Formats: sequence, structure tokens, C-alpha cells
Amino acid sequence: MSRTVAEALVDVLEEVGVRQIFGLIGDSLNPLGDAVRQSTIEWVGVRHEEGAALAAAGQAKLTGQLAVCAGTTGPGSTHLVAGLYEAARDHAPVLALSGEMPRRLKGIDYHQSTEPDLLFRDVSLYTQTITTPAQAPGVIHQAIASAYAGPGVAHLTLPQDVLSSKVEHAVPSVATLRVRGEIAPDKHEIDAVACRIDAANSVAILCGAGCRGSAELLRDLSDRLKAPLVHTVRGKEIIAYDDRRWMGGLGMIGSKPAYNAVQDCDLLLMVGTDYPYSNFLPAHGNVIQIDERAAAIGRRAPTAIGVMGSVRPTLFALLQRVRQKTGSAFFEKVARGRSGWDELLDKKSDLMRSRDRIYPQAVARMVSDLAKDDAVFVFDTGLNTLWSGNWIRQSGKQRIVGSFNNAAVGTAVGQANGIQALDRSRQVIVLTGDGGFNMLMSEFLTAVHHQLPVKIVIFDNAAFGLITLEAESVGILPFRKAIEFTNPDYAALGRACGAQGFTVHDPALLESTLKEAFACPGPAIVACSVVPDEMPNLPHVELEQVGGYAVAKIKEAIAAFTGG
Repeated sequence: MSRTVAEALVDVLEEVGVRQIFGLIGDSLNPLGDAVRQSTIEWVGVRHEEGAALAAAGQAKLTGQLAVCAGTTGPGSTHLVAGLYEAARDHAPVLALSGEMPRRLKGIDYHQSTEPDLLFRDVSLYTQTITTPAQAPGVIHQAIASAYAGPGVAHLTLPQDVLSSKVEHAVPSVATLRVRGEIAPDKHEIDAVACRIDAANSVAILCGAGCRGSAELLRDLSDRLKAPLVHTVRGKEIIAYDDRRWMGGLGMIGSKPAYNAVQDCDLLLMVGTDYPYSNFLPAHGNVIQIDERAAAIGRRAPTAIGVMGSVRPTLFALLQRVRQKTGSAFFEKVARGRSGWDELLDKKSDLMRSRDRIYPQAVARMVSDLAKDDAVFVFDTGLNTLWSGNWIRQSGKQRIVGSFNNAAVGTAVGQANGIQALDRSRQVIVLTGDGGFNMLMSEFLTAVHHQLPVKIVIFDNAAFGLITLEAESVGILPFRKAIEFTNPDYAALGRACGAQGFTVHDPALLESTLKEAFACPGPAIVACSVVPDEMPNLPHVELEQVGGYAVAKIKEAIAAFTGG
């Protein structure tokens, strides 16, 4: 029996395991909505299409499986674009669907007319308009295959009359639409890497998101080479914070001993990471990079050997080849530094630092201590990312998702909704600044509407804190009128939306308030009034930045005195 294009599309999405479609329905998407209504797929109606794209991105980042978002004609689809960059930059497989006017209305400057294939070209690996029913099966297959092959974003434009038309054939080769397999390394490259490692006196290993699923192999390699393990932000979740091999992060969201380990080692092994901040990487060139993306190898630091291969088979092959190292002086030096750094972090997060003010480090640490062992943390972008990234103590079973490559403010709640929709019984905690929450606070209504029990912890300092820090680092007086703002009563907002809301100003009440919020059966907001002018612990600051901060503080003092 023939099916409509919309039904054929929904059939294949069901078959490849898609569980939700995030979007806003509209006239051009009505045929798609009707097909979804008759399927096992859940339609999650969002409050803004950017929230739909973010939800799909969050879901795809967490699972590696295809996630889907949709927007209707014109503005409904253009709103998807900003959120889709989350999936594009973090290499997550997302299929974006754009409703479109009937074909007879194209080309005459009709109401809400756009050119979606042009608009989506930058953010998508593949974008195509289905212009005839006969074309649909092949194009649908190609779009999903492209999303998985990237992985990244694929986009389809769906004219309303085409969606309603009958198609004679089902989408072909559905069994091929799946997560791509691992890439085995070349044996000769493994031999060359092993020789270089065996010749080095001290080795450090920088672990990125590509190492997910390889924790045991990383531990074994660390033990074999007496090599400290340093991680990127996206790699933080892979191993528990209290594993003595796991020395902390590199960069602003990192530790001084981790930075020193990377700079002082004879050989740096970069594994599954395209770490972008070259100023934190060594310039000596004795770097080996392992990545399954050929384009990523050698572009961040001078690199001696590049191995194209997935992390797991490559580490397994290396462990069969490298010799055991006996000297542990380098490892122990880094470990001692890590112990001292941890003590500093503990002091900064101590609730007793103040009797009447809450420091942001204390909020992140308390959230971490109260979270379930398999919780998902979703970080927003801003100064709050530094508090969360440095003070969360992950269990090794928890997941951490954020806008780590796109670095977009306001993305956390939307991503958390997509993640929570996968499993409403799993604890999902958003850590966000007030500026980020304000951008897409409407997506909290999506959580309430669809009974997604997301818990949102807001660092409330009435300002874009990171912008202040960035201005001061180059000696510029922060533009306070542009950075600071007035916030609503977030607790009242939560209750007005039909959920729970809490506000905490007193350090003595932080733990009990968070416990009460986390125990709520549905979504909840916890607004934490935090010290607005707290400086982060920067593991490495260039001399120019030190001078910049000093100059900026002098300028601020003069402005305060003169009223300028």
C-alpha cells in the first residue's frame, strides 16, 4: 500500500530509533504532524524553534544517535539555525526538517518565503529540498546517512503538497543508517608511536571527548607509561575526579599542575581531542595526536606523528607495543601539584568563607555533592562554566554536556530538555548564569508542559560576568550599563509556570534548598544569589593579562571615585 511522503519519513525515523521530534507545528508541517500522531514517536512541542534544535542537539550529543527537530515555513525554520550550530560544532547527528509552502507558490515572493537550502548551507553537511514524491525515499536516506557520516547536521525542506503526496517506494537500505564504526589505526604508525614513547623520559596524555568508552584503556596506558592523564572539558566526565591518574583539565577550566604537566613533559600524547587553545599546548613539537578525523590532526600544535584511528582500537594496539616505564618521578610531581590544587579548590568552595554571601564555587560544589551518581550535568556558557567545570567532582558515571565548541550563551535549558525526554527518571541538572537563562527562559515552559523534571540552578549575579572578566583581561573598563541587568524573581517565575521555584541568599540554607529542589517530582528552578565580583583561579595567565587586570582595576577605582 502506498504511503504519503510524511508517513514514509516517519516510518524510517521510527525504524532507526528516533523517539522524539522537537518542534513547533504549523500549516506546512500538518501532514508531518498527522503522521507522527499515528506513530510511536513523541512530538515535543517547544516554545521556540531554537529550543527544538537545542533539544535535538543535546540528545544527539549524549547518545550519538540521530535526533530530529522541525520548524515550519519561513521564520519557523530560520529559528532552528542558531541551535543547530550546537550539533554542527560538537559533531552530533541531527536531522532538521523545514516545512515549506506548496511548490506552486515558490518564486513569486509569497508570504514567509525563504530559500532554506541557502540558509542552512553553512550549518549543514547536507541540505536538500524534496521537490517530487519519487525523489523522497532516496533523499531521506541520503540525509540520515550524511548526519551519521559527519557526524553533524542534515537538513530537508519539505513542501506541504509533497508531504501529502503518495510515494510508491519505501526508503531504501535502512539497515545502513547507523552510527559509523571505529577506525583501526595503521600498524606502521603504531610502531612509530611506540618507538617515540619508549624513547621519552616523561609522557603526558591529553584526553578529549573521543576517549569516551576507553576509560580502562587510558588507566592501563597511564600505569604502563607512568603518565598523568589531563583532560579537556568535554573529556572531564570520562574518569572519576578522585582517580589519582586524572590530574584535571587544561586551560581556563583546568588546573595548574595539568598545565605544567603538558608543558614540562618530553612527549605529549593527544588522544581523541582537537583542543583549540594552542597557547596551552607545547611548542616543542614532540606531540603525537590520535584522532579518527584526518583534518583535525596537527592543526593545533606542532605535531611529530599523527595517527588516524579511533581511540579504543588505537590504545589497545599501543598497549600491546609500548614498554613498561619504571621511573615515576614525573607522575608523582604532577600528583603532588594536583593535591595542592585540590586543596585550593576546596577552600574556595567552603561555605564558611562568608556568613552572609554565597560564593559561586560553593554552589557548583554543593550541586556536585548532592547529585545522583548517574546524573547528567548541562553547563551553559559564561563565567558559570568556569565554576561548574572546575568545581564539579564527577563520578565517572555521570555525563557532562555543554556548548563547549560553539560556546553559545543560553543553550543549556534547551539541551537539557532533549536529554531529559530520553529518560524522565534520570536526574538532569542545568547549571547556568542568569544571562544565559534569560535568553531562552521560555524553554522552561517546554519542560513543564511535557513533564520533564529538569532542575535548573542559576548563578544569579545580575550581570554577564565573563564579559567583565574578558574586558579586564585586556585592560578595558567594563561597560557596566551593557553588562549588568535586572532579573525577575526566578522562584516566582518557576511557580507561575506551574513548577517549583526556590531562592537562596544565605550560605547556611544552600544545602537544604538544593536538596528540596532536587527532590521535586517535576521541573524546578533554584536561583542562587552569588558574589558578583569573584575571580576564578586561572591556572595560567599571560603577563599581558596580568597587566590588563591591573590597569582595568585602577580604571574602575578612578571611575568609582570620579563618577565617570
